[in-house]
Amino acid sequence: MTRVDFYILEGSGARVRPLFACRLVEKAFAHGHHVYINTESADQLHQLDDLLWSFSQGSFIPHAIYDQAESEQAPILLGHATEPQECNDVLVNLSREVPAFFSRFDRLAELVDGDAAQRAAARERFRFYKDRGYTLKTHTLRT
Repeated sequence: MTRVDFYILEGSGARVRPLFACRLVEKAFAHGHHVYINTESADQLHQLDDLLWSFSQGSFIPHAIYDQAESEQAPILLGHATEPQECNDVLVNLSREVPAFFSRFDRLAELVDGDAAQRAAARERFRFYKDRGYTLKTHTLRT
């Protein structure tokens, strides 16, 4: 059964969740995990694509946008409104909705910033997972 981790981030703003996603993905990649990042929008997908190259000086996170030719070899995939076929290890959800395909992943990371609407949507997702018996962990972090 999928393990669901909620990361509650102190700050709010357009870059809080994407920056934390980069740090989380960097750590997962260092531990040999394959990650699919489910974005809220196509704009957020492209922002994250750029951010993964520049968020930390000296870091290298090989990634690709899902459905592009090189995506099959990349350990980190980014997508929006697309279910990946190759990846089932770690799912990072930046969407306000529960991804329909989340249960095929070993782990799911839900990233929640301090925005009131973001927190309300996260509470709904938390209830969804809890009502279905998923193991939930909450991590409150300073960003």
